[in-house]
Amino acid sequence: MIRILSLFLSVWILQIPLFAAETIQYQLDFNKVIDSIQFSSSVGLLIALGSISLIPFFLFSTTSFLRIVIVMSMIRSAIGIQQTPPNAVLISLATFLTIFVMAPTFSKIQQQAVIPYTSGKISQGEAINAGLQPFREFMLNVTREKDLALFIEFSRIKNINSSDDIPIFVIIPSFIISELKASFQIGFLLFIPFVVIDLIVSNILLSLGMFMLSPVMISLPFKILLFVLADGWNLITKGLILSFV
Repeated sequence: MIRILSLFLSVWILQIPLFAAETIQYQLDFNKVIDSIQFSSSVGLLIALGSISLIPFFLFSTTSFLRIVIVMSMIRSAIGIQQTPPNAVLISLATFLTIFVMAPTFSKIQQQAVIPYTSGKISQGEAINAGLQPFREFMLNVTREKDLALFIEFSRIKNINSSDDIPIFVIIPSFIISELKASFQIGFLLFIPFVVIDLIVSNILLSLGMFMLSPVMISLPFKILLFVLADGWNLITKGLILSFV
């Protein structure tokens, strides 16, 4: 039975990339907003220091971190071990997986914005525009067209003829709700094999007349065993990475 359930879990988890968010391809820039921005060194330093506290918030909202951390939390809930792995471990794992997934995007930012700006080849405004471009491309690649259309409609932006006309404040919330839907789809697939185990254990206990014995206490070791035999962490990580490819 364990082998059958292990195979069942493996098949379901490997379907994760199929339920990833629908992708659309765009090429964007931010010229209309920041092309003319040029700060003095003192004002630029002040803004940089003030924006440091917003960097984690921005990175968590515009990268793969959202989907990864939600899925990791859901698998912990599906197994039924609420505090293992601890939150710190899940966040650390999600952070390093995010760095791995976002490495090509960070490399583009380094090449297109950081290096030219530090060498004096482009201005501050051009560097900001070039640095935002890879983030915009990544977000739009994993944002559902339906979610993007929703925020464009409510923002009442007219004359959008191309992706260049879509502002960043429309792209980010569209990306977030698309990631929430994708992560919940993945979480639904992850819950199914563990729910099956709970049902099997409950029926067995009921047939034996053990009404006072908690099914959760009995099914928990079997769910952990199934997850280990199926190499669950490897399969989940593989599915999450493939969902962004």
